Amino acid sequence: MDVVFAALLGFALGSIPFGLILTRAAGLGDVRQIGSGSIGATNVLRTGNKGLAAATVLLDALKAVIPVLVAKSVWPGTEGIAAVAAVAGHCFTPWLAFKGGKGFASAAGALAALAWPVMLLCAGIWALTLFLSRISSVSSLVSVIAAPIAAWALGYPQVIAPLLAIAAIVIVQHRANIGRLMRGEEPRVGASAK
Repeated sequence: MDVVFAALLGFALGSIPFGLILTRAAGLGDVRQIGSGSIGATNVLRTGNKGLAAATVLLDALKAVIPVLVAKSVWPGTEGIAAVAAVAGHCFTPWLAFKGGKGFASAAGALAALAWPVMLLCAGIWALTLFLSRISSVSSLVSVIAAPIAAWALGYPQVIAPLLAIAAIVIVQHRANIGRLMRGEEPRVGASAK
């Protein structure tokens, strides 16, 4: 039952669509009608409001951090399940017909709560990849793929399986981005999206 509780908590908190809530509250309409149609921070940034985008990143990360820390404290050994469920909740939120964001900020929050040294290494990988490519989706994909490898290298074998599951979810959510990358059409950071 502990696994079920951890999964339900993670999915429930993960499913809160903060990007949509914040943009609507700010009078910017439905963020799903611009850019990629996602509810995540990168798409919120396309509204031109950097503060809202930053708040979305923070809240999307926290909604994964909280269930992981609660699971670790209340149901030890289930924190990996809570992490995967939080990312899945963000990507497949029942409040939006099981559509949501790409999952990267929630994945980062989950990783921070599971193994913060691994998260710091992956943050460095993300920043370097973003600097070199100037493409947000590339840095996100490289980071989530690197996370299980980094966990193994830094001595956190217990988080490898959840990180593999999270990477799979994030990659699936980036399938349109991958298609655009293959066609050379993926926008670079700073470019406007119609």
